[in-house]
Amino acid sequence: MPIPPVAQKWSAAVNTVTIGATKAEGGTRGRSVTIGGQTGLPFLGFEGRVPHPPAVAVDVLDSPPPEWPKPLAEAYGDVWGDPAKWARRAVEFGADLINLRLVGTHPEAGDRSPEQAVETVRAVLEAVDLPLIIWGCDHPAKDQKVLPKVAEAAKGENCLLGAVTEKEYRTLTAAAQAYGHKLIALSPLDINKAKQVNVLVSDMGYPVSNVVIYPTTAALGYGMEYVYSILERTRLAALSGDKLMAQPVILDVGYEAWRAKEAKSGEEATALWGPPGVRGPAWEAATAANLLQGGADLFILRHPKAIQTFKKTVRALIGP
Repeated sequence: MPIPPVAQKWSAAVNTVTIGATKAEGGTRGRSVTIGGQTGLPFLGFEGRVPHPPAVAVDVLDSPPPEWPKPLAEAYGDVWGDPAKWARRAVEFGADLINLRLVGTHPEAGDRSPEQAVETVRAVLEAVDLPLIIWGCDHPAKDQKVLPKVAEAAKGENCLLGAVTEKEYRTLTAAAQAYGHKLIALSPLDINKAKQVNVLVSDMGYPVSNVVIYPTTAALGYGMEYVYSILERTRLAALSGDKLMAQPVILDVGYEAWRAKEAKSGEEATALWGPPGVRGPAWEAATAANLLQGGADLFILRHPKAIQTFKKTVRALIGP
């Protein structure tokens, strides 16, 4: 006789965060995406609900990425000189959201102006009707000039802006507050650091319920166990009532997976690891599948095969 599962009773739930605004909500998006809301550990249906399935955001850059390997170039190379066309391609591949990176604004990677960044954001908003995640270039001084202008240009669209950190949070928090956007809180793989960023943001009057946590991550084979343990501890804290850990989690899986030598190595590694067109997407999909079960809600992915596999995995875990 099978032993029935023992359900843990939890006192709280993960916050829900909605990204994107439809016309009825004051924006121009065709739909919004809500993440979070779980009342139990990941995919234990006997223990709690998963009211909103994990979502996929697909990378779009404002300039061609010279370091992307051949499998990604085959998927996007003909459109990655035009962010609007690239965003349309991402929609074809199954994106729920567009993850727009303004990497070309970096002083050493094009030094595009705030005005040029605004043009890019507007072009992508016009090209597709999915919600947007918008990142700066990870150069604090330049991001402080660019992101407030971008936030203003996208006013009413309820974008997710990234990222605030323990040292750099005031400018972006103020912009998100002024123009009605959500925030990504970036921290190293340390729960106390993640809490600290949330405290700093909330001290400015920004609702911590509008924050999505980015605890950083790693690819399969590069510290996955530790990342998984942090995700698990974060989810346990949220379900136990810790309001500073109750935020949904975003993970930059595509970036990390395609940095791994097993994914990015070319034809020279075929004899050892198999052809790159199979190996790279598989590495990305396997990384995402592991982190999915650790308790993440929003996944940034790249290769169309990885996106398809990820969505199939989510459907299998959630069930009909």
